[in-house]
Amino acid sequence: MELETIEVAGTPREMGRAYGEAKREAIQRFVDMRFAAVAGYFKDRGRPNDWPQVTEVGAKGFELYKAWDPEGYEEQFGVAEGADIDPVRLFTICNMTDMRDAVLLSAPSGPPLKKLVDEGCTSLMVPESLTSGGAAFAAQTWDLNPPDVEFVVAVHRKPNEGPRTWGVTCNGCLTLMGINEEGVSVGTTNIKTYGSGAGVGYLSILHRGVRATSSEEAEELMSNAPHAGAHTYWIGAPGRLIELEASPNGVVRRDAIDAPIWRTNHCISEQHVELQGEVVGESSVRRFARVGEMLGGRTDLDVDAIKAVFADRSQGIYSVNRYEEDGQGTATNAVFISLPEERRAFACRGPADRGTWVELSFD
Repeated sequence: MELETIEVAGTPREMGRAYGEAKREAIQRFVDMRFAAVAGYFKDRGRPNDWPQVTEVGAKGFELYKAWDPEGYEEQFGVAEGADIDPVRLFTICNMTDMRDAVLLSAPSGPPLKKLVDEGCTSLMVPESLTSGGAAFAAQTWDLNPPDVEFVVAVHRKPNEGPRTWGVTCNGCLTLMGINEEGVSVGTTNIKTYGSGAGVGYLSILHRGVRATSSEEAEELMSNAPHAGAHTYWIGAPGRLIELEASPNGVVRRDAIDAPIWRTNHCISEQHVELQGEVVGESSVRRFARVGEMLGGRTDLDVDAIKAVFADRSQGIYSVNRYEEDGQGTATNAVFISLPEERRAFACRGPADRGTWVELSFD
């Protein structure tokens, strides 16, 4: 599978409009497909009439986004203009996981809901002391709806103001995984907690983080954002690797200083475990354990070794590398490996062993 790349430049509105115009037909199909998936998601959970509430939550969140990050809001609005789509509809579907949780997990607390589909990604961060080349890694798979793989794209932004960025995402969406020319890189895995509600969606938060000029700035922005739902966020920068387990209820921070850290899709911090919105899935537990096994004790990790971790199929349908034919309702749609000190990244569309890897740099 090939990873398409596009380049945009100018003001936030101009970059968004160019992106939307370039991918108009694909964005329109992506939005329709995602809304159909949302309707099915609510039906499967016994609330078939509640799915339209995601757009109501999205409208509130879009206004909050306008106040929190005016530049990002302008770019998202420009994408909608270029693609000829209602901007609230686009914002809502780009931040789909948060908007679903804002409706289904809006109560302050409650029992974990039955696990129907074990969604979610696998991320890792490795400090430079454990690598063969002396350069740290911050990386992840992006795993969600199998049909999304058709829409994966890498967007190279050259803004009039601020750092140049690369963002790997789906057509019409802002940054999902990315890096900027200062070496600040960002990514995420999905978790679920009660207390979700109207707020800024996770892709919008990531898009603001990748425009930060330091890890400190990214951490402050992403920690203090008005979170709509729960996610883990990783931030890689020269000399720093940080993970935030964040929700509307609070933020818990971890650092990868002398040892790697990794994450799948269940809460670790005590305050979030108590509010976890879904039963912890076997896939998340087994992927977490497997990454620990593959990273444990190694001091020679390089790009190929990280690719091998993400290509691992040793656990069958519970592997880090997730195939559509596993029938789990989730597949690896993209993989991203950043080297913050070197201001470059590698990415592929689809699973690590099926996609064609490309280098994303600022040369």
